[in-house]
Amino acid sequence: MMVAQKTYPRLQQQYKDEISTKLMEQFGLGNVNQLPKLSKIVINVGVGKLLENQKLKPDIRETVISTLTTITGQKPVMVVAKKSVANFKVREGAPSAFMVTLRRDQMWHFLDRLINLAAPRIKDFRGLKEKAFDPGGSYSFGLTEQAVWPEINMANVTFNHGMNINIVFEQSNPEMSKFLLGELGFPFARKDDKR
Repeated sequence: MMVAQKTYPRLQQQYKDEISTKLMEQFGLGNVNQLPKLSKIVINVGVGKLLENQKLKPDIRETVISTLTTITGQKPVMVVAKKSVANFKVREGAPSAFMVTLRRDQMWHFLDRLINLAAPRIKDFRGLKEKAFDPGGSYSFGLTEQAVWPEINMANVTFNHGMNINIVFEQSNPEMSKFLLGELGFPFARKDDKR
């Protein structure tokens, strides 16, 4: 009886076959269990500023849900405000964002499309900042519009919106995460590019 062998997403296979060995050599890791792990990618679209009388217009809601569903393959969840903040005109229970959390194969496929399809389509793109790592090695950045994703048909979109993307690592630090993302082909800005 033949047992089907699991196939991994392209970037995950590259991580297992090549990058993990380079990471162990570069950072003097003695055990594969010390390697940083990409645990999840969180995509978030803030809609708090688009509220009108604490209600989100149906076309705005549908556009954001449609965009996130199309680019991730998962339906987003709505995040509501936990507290009222008078200075920001936010009431408790009002919609504030839509969010999708990707894990496992979907996360690797999304990262592959982000690096190879979406990033090259950003207008006047000179690379992503290298300084956007937190102490745990997770990386965050924002996109100003959804048009960078080739699967989004801008003719059917009622308004432009950006999104925040958080790439979350476990047992990592900024140096290891930067090295890992760089080896995967992440488009960091060159050192000589002063922005």
